[in-house]
Amino acid sequence: MSPRGRPRAFDRERALTEAMFVFWERGYEGASLADLTGAMGINPPSLYAAFGSKEALFREAVEQYSATYGSYTPRALAEEPTARAAIEAMLRDNVRVYVDPAHPSGCMVVLAATNCSPANRSVCEHLGELRDHVRELIRTRLRRGVEAGELPEGTDVEALGGFYATVLFGLSVQARDSAGLPELSLIIDAALASWPGDPGSAGNPANDTGAVSTSDTAPAKS
Repeated sequence: MSPRGRPRAFDRERALTEAMFVFWERGYEGASLADLTGAMGINPPSLYAAFGSKEALFREAVEQYSATYGSYTPRALAEEPTARAAIEAMLRDNVRVYVDPAHPSGCMVVLAATNCSPANRSVCEHLGELRDHVRELIRTRLRRGVEAGELPEGTDVEALGGFYATVLFGLSVQARDSAGLPELSLIIDAALASWPGDPGSAGNPANDTGAVSTSDTAPAKS
């Protein structure tokens, strides 16, 4: 047995999770050292000893977010059988996370560092690189869709990928502004109605061939 009065061991994983929630809710610059240490249950020297700096803590918190709440995008794009199903699952799965009242709303990677002082520019750039990675994952999945005949030949993958990335990131902002699941679901419906080759999507700039898609347009699994 431990000697009576011995301090409880530091739970680094729990402390990191609490820091993640603070950064997610308040943003990098809005999260003060007092906010972080209070949520983590440690003092400033312990924070620096365990994580090195506030920015290093933030980067670890973003990694934890990406591996948990932020993992739905790569999962949907890798696992769904068609490009359209992958995009739909990406949007619908993420939006359920964005509005879940059990944690801060929206997406941490979108919201935690939209504006930074020059001293913290590296934080903004880090999240910008992560968003660029999401855009490329989407475009890669769309390219596979074109190769498989799920999208019309000649589809502008760059434009279409940018469009669905913009929808994804915009849903995060809408959720932070208190939009609910029904409202956000209607936005997703409208975005999916622009899928190249779908009936009613004529004039979509991402589809310059007028070809009819052979993609399976069944809704993504929930």
